[in-house]
Amino acid sequence: MSPRNADDEAAIESTRAPLLDHLIELRKRIIWSIVAFAVCFGICFTFAAQIYTFLTIPLAHALQGLPTKNLIATGLTETFFTYMRLGAFGGACLAFPIVAAQVWMFVAPGLYKNERSAFLPFLLATPFLFLLGAAFVLYVMLPFAIRALIAFDKPGSAGNLGIQFLPRVSEYLDFVTTLILAFGVTFQMPVLLILLGRVGIIGTKDLRAARRYAIVGITAVAAVFTPPDIFSMVSLIVPLVVLYEISILGVWLVERSDAKARAAT
Repeated sequence: MSPRNADDEAAIESTRAPLLDHLIELRKRIIWSIVAFAVCFGICFTFAAQIYTFLTIPLAHALQGLPTKNLIATGLTETFFTYMRLGAFGGACLAFPIVAAQVWMFVAPGLYKNERSAFLPFLLATPFLFLLGAAFVLYVMLPFAIRALIAFDKPGSAGNLGIQFLPRVSEYLDFVTTLILAFGVTFQMPVLLILLGRVGIIGTKDLRAARRYAIVGITAVAAVFTPPDIFSMVSLIVPLVVLYEISILGVWLVERSDAKARAAT
């Protein structure tokens, strides 16, 4: 981090307040976050049918030409609670920038000016990388994974029971939203690693030395969060390895910037 000057110290001193004031400010930010989620939940629940249609596009394309063309609901309330979960999932995604802004407004006054300028880009990059991971799931990984899993269906014959693919609406959407969350969170790797490099916890040499262990860890994560087929695993492993290499480059750029700042002072 670049050195702090007298103006930074004065700015921090001007934001000091009693503990009760901080608690009141925290309550205010929490209330705004809850209100934002509630409003976004209401909007997403209203358009839950459209969200359902969008998330089922990969499955609809995979089922073309097959006798199974619908999702099934085995319980009277299954469709309703599925829409509720879609509303909550969409509301959380939609409200995240607002919640992150509330967190930033609570934390920023306690940071030095150079620290605020350092952390703000990471805050802005987080939703972008989450959307990138979600788009990768919907447009790259999921279509191939669905086709690979449907291939295990077994047609019936005389004296032999077959296996017909009849997907439940709740199970499919839980599967898709879990993948979106998994990819969206794992795609935050550059933000986390570059931020750790920014505060001096890790360095470029550490990341390069841990590259083989990182690849093993990425493979384990891919095995847990992806469907049991090789394409789905590779579809997560490859972008995460690329993001790890980008993180190394990002930490190197941060170290070079800090070295120039120290030399200038």
